[in-house]
Amino acid sequence: KLQKVQDAGIPVLVIPGNHDIRNQNAATYFGEKREEAEYLETGDDFYEIYHRFGYDQSPNRDIKVEVTVADKVTFAIVQDHSEVMNSAVSMTLQGGEVLGANPKVLKVTKTSVDKEIPSPFYKKDVVKDIYNEMQISFRGNYGLVFRVYNDGVAYRFTTKRKEPIVIADEEAVYNFPSDYKTFTAYVNSTKPTFEEQFFNSFEQPYVNETISSLNDKRLKILPLLVDMGDGRKVCITEADLEDFPGMFLNNETGKPSLKAVHAPYPKVKEQGGHNQLQMLVKERENYIAKTSGTRSFPWRAFIISRNDKELADCDMVYRLASPSRVNDISWIKPGKVAWDWWNDWNLYGVDFRAGINNPTYKYYIDFAAEHGIEYVILDEGWAVNLQADMMQVIPEIDLQELVDYGKSKNVGIILWAGYWAFARDMENVVKHYSDMGVKGFKVDFLDRDDQEMVNFVYKASEVCAKYKMLVDFHGVFKPTGLQRTYPNVLNYEGVNGLEQLKWSPESYDMVTYDVTIPFIRMIAGPMDYTQGAMRNAARGNHRSVNSEPMSQGTRCRQLATYVIFESPFNMLCDAPSNYRREKECTEFISNIPTIWDETVSLAGKVSEYVAIARRHGNDWYIGALTNWTPRELDLDLSFLGEGDYTLELFKDGINADRAARDYKKEVIPVPTDRKLKIRMAPGGGYAARIQKR
Repeated sequence: KLQKVQDAGIPVLVIPGNHDIRNQNAATYFGEKREEAEYLETGDDFYEIYHRFGYDQSPNRDIKVEVTVADKVTFAIVQDHSEVMNSAVSMTLQGGEVLGANPKVLKVTKTSVDKEIPSPFYKKDVVKDIYNEMQISFRGNYGLVFRVYNDGVAYRFTTKRKEPIVIADEEAVYNFPSDYKTFTAYVNSTKPTFEEQFFNSFEQPYVNETISSLNDKRLKILPLLVDMGDGRKVCITEADLEDFPGMFLNNETGKPSLKAVHAPYPKVKEQGGHNQLQMLVKERENYIAKTSGTRSFPWRAFIISRNDKELADCDMVYRLASPSRVNDISWIKPGKVAWDWWNDWNLYGVDFRAGINNPTYKYYIDFAAEHGIEYVILDEGWAVNLQADMMQVIPEIDLQELVDYGKSKNVGIILWAGYWAFARDMENVVKHYSDMGVKGFKVDFLDRDDQEMVNFVYKASEVCAKYKMLVDFHGVFKPTGLQRTYPNVLNYEGVNGLEQLKWSPESYDMVTYDVTIPFIRMIAGPMDYTQGAMRNAARGNHRSVNSEPMSQGTRCRQLATYVIFESPFNMLCDAPSNYRREKECTEFISNIPTIWDETVSLAGKVSEYVAIARRHGNDWYIGALTNWTPRELDLDLSFLGEGDYTLELFKDGINADRAARDYKKEVIPVPTDRKLKIRMAPGGGYAARIQKR
């Protein structure tokens, strides 16, 4: 038996003696690895078999992953000698072969990495990438890679086969030692079958329930947050999702476990859905992916925090993403966008009939030019309805005239595109509008994350990069790092944004959602939340009005979201007519950058409050939000260093709890002790710009 173990390449220590001295000798030899030992007793001797290859730990030695190779491959994540979770992992190929069943180890390689990743369109200009990695190669031309960071663990499968492979399923069952509470977002659909739930816009508020009490008839979308108590959290998500379906999670009632679910590959589709702009899956294959036989599969990531504010500044997904495939990024210009759809083209004080026409869009362009706003978007309605053809433009719109007018004002034009209208003739559409001078697309109504749709997202990004076009994916699954791989992809929806307040019931609680997503959804990447409402409603005063929509919470809350929410391509959702009546707020919003050189998470508690500072050049910006509880926070501004600074601040007015538009602007010196006390009204916020004197 010992020989077989050695032949398998497992390090073995033979310890003569009896049970009493075994632990002492093992501890001396293995040091901290003592916990990972398994024992084989034969006669009077004890053979300690270092049978867990995953023994790798974070650079700061706080987090450890233990990989056990027996009849299957399992791993456990340990923090401070306490298990966070464990799981068996495998991948089943069509035909029945299971990668991870009865595994035979060929080689284990460990490396340490300490490098920096340039991040030009992100919340910091450089991302530190520091981790320990363990690669396990198995007989059968496959492997597993584990990375252990100071803030979490990630793993992925790899294969090295000459022929393409078909993946029937991927096993991942994340078992937790206790029935912890979670912050979970379900799929939109409440229909009974998973097939019906796979058609999904990935926009849902969070429930705060234990794992076992979650509804096992509804799939859960990533990221998903598990609360382990004592301030510790673990956020589950994925990264580098390419040529593979996205992961959902589901639970088994009564068990503290979450298991992976993937949408099978589409077999039969038909055009339909929103204005004939979607492809609806009518039948699926019995596999989830057909793919190359030599490849790395998506990372499964577990971000572990000791306090909530750490989650509001997490780089895990960006680190794990594939490097940029766009050599020249000089043409990529993040910025703000004057948006038409949320405000329903509802202008006033003008001498033309507002709507989807050239006079209206010239008015938007003039407004954008006045305030240094880089783009204006033409949302749904500029192309002929029900045709799914982006070459058919309504007679009220002269696109070339608008593009040329915008160019004369240094304002770029972005076009909204329904998925199928864009996908069916992608190369011609992108080239045509690039030649015209359009700057990019907002591609909407994807509403799936099976392999076919994931591949579309990559293809669209590649083709748009080829013709120097920006992309904002709307109606899409959460980001998984594509914004690093194709930096022309500036934003994603996959968030329950401000548009919901155009039609949601009065009981809907957007304020609590706003102080939840910075710790969960924003971990995955940027969010096209589309903020900036100038009509604001205190608690109990909000009403859904499609043509004159309003936000929940205070005016300062809207200002603060431009600092809190990561969004390199950020909308101003309200009408130019309303912004022109609110000069102070509009100027402040217009001046807030959309990309950053440095980020400092100042304070936070999931679903209660958040405060973040971000630097662009020499200027710092601060944003803070609270839930419906009025709140005081003491913020530490020691990151400013020495010198004298001026604080231009916007704070909730004394009556903001009743009249949410009430705010006060002040310009004060930053306290010399660098301690700033702020107060927020119910549903309130705080926003400030700090400049050195």
